Amino acid sequence: MERGSLCVVVPCHNEEQSLPVLFKRMGTVEPALSRWLDEPIQYVFVDDGSTDDTLSILRSEHAKRPSVHYVSFSRNFGKEAGLAAGLRKALDLGSQFISVMDADLQDPPELLGEMFARLEDGFDVAAAYRTTRAGEPPIRSWFAERFYGIINRISDVEIKSGARDFRLMTRRVVTAILSLPENSRFSKGIFSWVGFRTAWIPYENIERERGESSWSFFSLARYALEGIVAFSTVPLELISILGLLTCLLAMLFLVFVLVRALAFGDPVAGWPSLMCVILLLGGAILFGVGLVGLYLSKVYSEVKRRPLYVIAEEA
Repeated sequence: MERGSLCVVVPCHNEEQSLPVLFKRMGTVEPALSRWLDEPIQYVFVDDGSTDDTLSILRSEHAKRPSVHYVSFSRNFGKEAGLAAGLRKALDLGSQFISVMDADLQDPPELLGEMFARLEDGFDVAAAYRTTRAGEPPIRSWFAERFYGIINRISDVEIKSGARDFRLMTRRVVTAILSLPENSRFSKGIFSWVGFRTAWIPYENIERERGESSWSFFSLARYALEGIVAFSTVPLELISILGLLTCLLAMLFLVFVLVRALAFGDPVAGWPSLMCVILLLGGAILFGVGLVGLYLSKVYSEVKRRPLYVIAEEA
């Protein structure tokens, strides 16, 4: 593997407490990476509509070190938009190697050396995954494991359980990732979909160094649902099967009612069973319509062709 340039992409949202620590940690890591690099590391921080002093810190750091770049959105567009903007900026800077990591230091920068070693072995991507979820609420960990189990069963791509966005990629991998034009992005799925040889590096979960996560349980659940919709049509197929089974059940129930009426008459009005059938069919229909509407909303979002993000300032 030839020596080249490295760009580290870091999406940020209200990370004023974490950024100084990240700069310090990266300063201790940079000398160990020099054997693979022919110029100083470049950084691209994407300020995703932060309401604290994140942008001020980035401006100050850029003034001291021109190798620190930043992109500031006009509002909060979400982490997926931040990743896309950061990767595009990294390509524009001409970097041969591009890394993605979180600002909260749950992605240990010290793993970059091992990642470069794996690329040296012939891999195109070196990605990190957590072997434990120590420190997370048990209910959150349980739902996360169920999500990976479900999406790997119903989608065409395999997403490793515990996988992080933290990874080191060659330029051609990032070019392939950005060639996907969709606005409804789920990076973990996109990383797997584009393929390329990937080396997985395990590490134990690390809690945030500073500050608090902006991801609530609801936002994570919504993100997981978007991932399933983006990489699988199996839910639509299940709805079709459910509709067929419901029709068969209704026909069997109709035969039962007719036989009972012919054999024994119908002295009872039968409204409880009627209400059960109505509720069953109504619930199945509403569930199916809601699921189809979810897919349709994604189509609606894509055909509008709105930009993924709006940049207010960059350097």
